[in-house]
Amino acid sequence: MNAVQYQGFWRIKLFLALSRTQHGLLDMCTPLLAALLWLGRLPEPPVVILGMLAAFGGYTAVYALNDIVDYRSDQEKIRQSGFQSTSGYLDAAYIRHPLAHGYLSMTEAVLWAGGWGLVSLFCAFLLNPVCALILIAGCILETIYCLLLQVTHLRTLVSGVVKTLGGLAAIFAVDASPDPPLLLLLFFWLFLWEIGGQNVPADWHDIQEDISLQAKTVPVTFGPGTASIIVLVTLSMSIVLSSLLFRSAPLHFPLLLYLGAIALGIYLLLLPAVRLFRTKDRNEASTLFNRASYYPCLLLLLALPALLWQ
Repeated sequence: MNAVQYQGFWRIKLFLALSRTQHGLLDMCTPLLAALLWLGRLPEPPVVILGMLAAFGGYTAVYALNDIVDYRSDQEKIRQSGFQSTSGYLDAAYIRHPLAHGYLSMTEAVLWAGGWGLVSLFCAFLLNPVCALILIAGCILETIYCLLLQVTHLRTLVSGVVKTLGGLAAIFAVDASPDPPLLLLLFFWLFLWEIGGQNVPADWHDIQEDISLQAKTVPVTFGPGTASIIVLVTLSMSIVLSSLLFRSAPLHFPLLLYLGAIALGIYLLLLPAVRLFRTKDRNEASTLFNRASYYPCLLLLLALPALLWQ
């Protein structure tokens, strides 16, 4: 790494890398998409502004928290084998794990994560105290997820829950008493997308480093064959649930947009999952991770014109 490019003002890149901000901005589309699906219209402007601040602060804080809690294990991975990053891997923007590399101090990282966490907590509380509780639960679960790295592969289930919380918080921000069956449908749609499209492919990308650390991840524990089946099954189920959600939610998708949303899931999730199942290749896992990361954002772009048909 050329340390000169991260001096002065450009040190902000290190903080953005700590919080994986490029990925976090994509993740912010999930709460907005959930709110649109739930309401069938745009929320009131104050809700949108507070929600965006809460979402940005929350994702920024939680991603940074991941690196803070994983500080020692990330350092050990770097010491043993380094991070073998794939070109174009979304979470490798700027530099992976700047805290573990020593380019940021622990104090800087904690202040960054804590500051954005407080911003998110304040905005979430103004929206609905339940949203603030969801944020706190997300931080606790993310910490547990990190601490289980060398304990059990079932940590992937914790990750699945954490990734759904942004969408759930958005629903409670616009509806104090959401319908439980529809809420569960949205929860499991996002839960399965996170496991098959994000968590397992991300762990697959880091499989060599995790093996050296004796980490307990799905690819390490079960091997590429079973991991690829888990990916294919969870993403197939997520697409099926999306087809039900987009017909059940208050936001009405005209037939063309509905078919486009299903086709988008097939293109971004299912086809890369099939290629990964066939090849068991680490680069295909990275491709799946990247494509799946854009799924909520592109669905949001389809949902916006659907508002015109309401």
